[in-house]
Amino acid sequence: MADGHGKYGVERWVGGLAAQVEDMVAEELPVALVYNGFSHAVMMATPQDLEDFALGFSLSEGIAGEVRDILDIDVIEHAQGCEVQMQLAGARFACLRERRRAMVGRTGCGICGVESLAQLANRPVSTIAGAGVLETGALLRAQAGLKAMQHLFDLTGAVHAAAWCRFDGGVELVREDVGRHNALDKLIGAVAARQMSFADGFVLMTSRASYEIVQKAAAVGIAVVAAVSAPTGMAVRIAEEAGLTLIGFARGERHSVYSHPERVH
Repeated sequence: MADGHGKYGVERWVGGLAAQVEDMVAEELPVALVYNGFSHAVMMATPQDLEDFALGFSLSEGIAGEVRDILDIDVIEHAQGCEVQMQLAGARFACLRERRRAMVGRTGCGICGVESLAQLANRPVSTIAGAGVLETGALLRAQAGLKAMQHLFDLTGAVHAAAWCRFDGGVELVREDVGRHNALDKLIGAVAARQMSFADGFVLMTSRASYEIVQKAAAVGIAVVAAVSAPTGMAVRIAEEAGLTLIGFARGERHSVYSHPERVH
């Protein structure tokens, strides 16, 4: 299932008539993220680009500080799902062991790595400075480029996409997943693995902009996040605090800038 979808027989009704056809359906499997032999999290995810997913999750959750903290990644398929085994540098693994906890993630993920309200209130927010300027025409070009690269969505209609875009609107990378947070983690991992700078572009999401989308982007230094749907209030507040430009309702020539509009011209 490395391509992220399977073929299923369905009864399709059109105009009051039924026909037996085959349909492409997005896959969703439990993916265990294992560091130095210890299972840290089990996430429900689309089983493709799992190396990118593991690296991006490690960076956006602060488990790894940089790519070289992850010494090795190995994806192992099981009958029940997939296991991504990673070797984490010694000092980083020691920090992870201190905050290790049992967590089961879902496609509509909660707040990863947080067990209490007090812990959430004290969770640090990364601060972003500088970055480029996004012209409104570039945002339009990015929307068109992303639509042309949503291959799994075109087959199944069931996944979110996250795109890494240059400030001129060119789309460099796209990652897809049934979970929007997973799609962003996959994108973060893909950008980092290619040694591209997070200061040189922006993210375009086909979902709403929730708290964790903003938190993950800020954690790795992404200064601009645009989403086709609405943000949540908490996402706006965190974006403002982090110095991140948050754009919602990015559809055609319409968009709303919710925080730090100085980067949008």
